[in-house]
Amino acid sequence: MPIWNPEYECMERAALRALQLRRLQMTVGWVYERVPYYRELMDASGVKPRDIRDLADVTLLPFTDKTALRDTYPFGMFALPLDEVVRVHSSSGTTGKPIVVGYSRGDINTWTELTARVAAAAGVHRGDLVDMAFLYGMFTGGWGMHYGIERIGATIIPAGSGQTERHLMMMADFGTTVLVSTPSYALYLAEQGEQMGVDFSALPLRLGLFGGEPCSLKMKAEIESKLHIRATDNYGLSEVMGPGVSGECECACGLHIAEDHLLAEVVDPQTGEQLPPGEEGELVITTLTKEAFPVLRYRTHDLTVLDTSRCECGRTLARMSRVRQRTDDMLIIRGVNVFPSQIEDVLFQIEGVRPHYLIVVDRKRNLDDLEVRIEVEEQVFSDIMADMVAFQTAVADKLQSVLGLRAKVTLVEPGAIERSAGKSKRVLDRREEI
Repeated sequence: MPIWNPEYECMERAALRALQLRRLQMTVGWVYERVPYYRELMDASGVKPRDIRDLADVTLLPFTDKTALRDTYPFGMFALPLDEVVRVHSSSGTTGKPIVVGYSRGDINTWTELTARVAAAAGVHRGDLVDMAFLYGMFTGGWGMHYGIERIGATIIPAGSGQTERHLMMMADFGTTVLVSTPSYALYLAEQGEQMGVDFSALPLRLGLFGGEPCSLKMKAEIESKLHIRATDNYGLSEVMGPGVSGECECACGLHIAEDHLLAEVVDPQTGEQLPPGEEGELVITTLTKEAFPVLRYRTHDLTVLDTSRCECGRTLARMSRVRQRTDDMLIIRGVNVFPSQIEDVLFQIEGVRPHYLIVVDRKRNLDDLEVRIEVEEQVFSDIMADMVAFQTAVADKLQSVLGLRAKVTLVEPGAIERSAGKSKRVLDRREEI
């Protein structure tokens, strides 16, 4: 199995932990001297860089969240002056100001190294022809994977998002072997290809690298079936690095974290207390080598489980389970905590339901109202109204058994729910409009 950098990816755990400690101490000293936000927080809690003597001392450091990054917009968290920053990216900024992140030349080199690891672990190699269907621009997704794939020696097609017919044409004409996109766009690509009569089994396409949004096992299986490829999962976030934080190897038993550059913790989302490997909690990341935009204990809000055992592939880097839900994706409906992933799990177990849905939350007569719109196969629609009602009722009953509350189920025809080349919109919460 391909390992891009075995010196670090297969390092013994004791040596890796020693390396992490050295780099953590350097990072804490770096931000204390250069980022007023962190220095003020550390001074207020009586913590100095010299107090970090062991990796366990990371818990002495303050958490960082998106609020802090937005409050210091645009460059207040930078540890380097702008004339030493060679690249600026930002989050999508769906609410309020976007989060702005910066990279030094050294950061770009590190980023390229880590995305090369992710791509190599997935199975990309020299000679591959890679369709990059991620958005370029301020979004980190396209750029990060672009440079890593180039470093491997593969040929990249920077097609970007959208213009699906062009992607399909190039797959057929160029002989594309690898697709990089969100999982929802991969399914959309498959749908459009089917409508255009594309036989994916006849194409050289063999591998997909998917990130940017959660991908359930059912969705992964559907992508593999429709596109006739092997699908792999990878994880990243702009605030820490972009893509390159972790990626799935061919063993498909979790995503290997770049622990020589990132210190990962799992904490209780409510108390912030560290949890041991094997327990699910919120992923918290401290950068260990970032120069321009280092972060201490960044709360990702993503729920995962860490596994520090050696993988069959030979890597010793800890693995995180695929992220299925986020603490801040949680909806509170009539006092009940609801995660979109719970609804997805139910829907994908029902024959005839397609992997496209929209959760609509509204407030009617001062009460929360939950509607789940689902695309179903054409055979589900029947001339007999009683059959349609029975199907809707069965879906609503299954949802209620899992969620503990009743949802209105609306059946819509294939293609009725809006598609996106980027992250799919799964929730429409109209309560915010009231």
